[in-house]
Amino acid sequence: MLDRLGLLVRIGSSTAKAGLALSMLTLSPELAFPQAAPPASLGVQSPAQPQQIETSPSPAREENPGLINEISKLFEKSKSILPPLKSPSETVNDLNTRAKDAGESLSALTKPSSVVTGRSACLVAANGAPDCKAGADKLCQSKGYKEGKSLDTDAAEKCSPIVFLPGHKRGPNDCRTENFVTRAICQ
Repeated sequence: MLDRLGLLVRIGSSTAKAGLALSMLTLSPELAFPQAAPPASLGVQSPAQPQQIETSPSPAREENPGLINEISKLFEKSKSILPPLKSPSETVNDLNTRAKDAGESLSALTKPSSVVTGRSACLVAANGAPDCKAGADKLCQSKGYKEGKSLDTDAAEKCSPIVFLPGHKRGPNDCRTENFVTRAICQ
């Protein structure tokens, strides 16, 4: 228990020191002490030279080469480099405009296309597989569109009438599979 208490005290004092250092760094330059070089005589005046009082107005604020002055210069430079912050209403308006533009572009992508249903045969490709692109195009053209892509297909077996005669043995070329496009997305 005492070890934990000692750890908390050490952490607390470290945090307090860091906070003090940070608060000293954030002071405005007007509140800081001047950091000019000390006079050569260390404040001792000879009795032969009386102290003279200046009556002229002080010139404009002189450049102060200290740490606080350098930090204030850094903050001034960062204001010119960084873009200005927008108010919450401006930010919300910008987000609304972007969302509206995104919605319009998305609806422009989906407007010209629609899904049609029907039945159009797929051609057989050179490798024997069905080529349903041509069938989808034909289905879409029958509905007034230019081209399409197949969404759903159906297959049916078409056989010659000899297969249905009693006693006939079915051969490899007696039946064939036909594929059809039943639903397509058209543009």
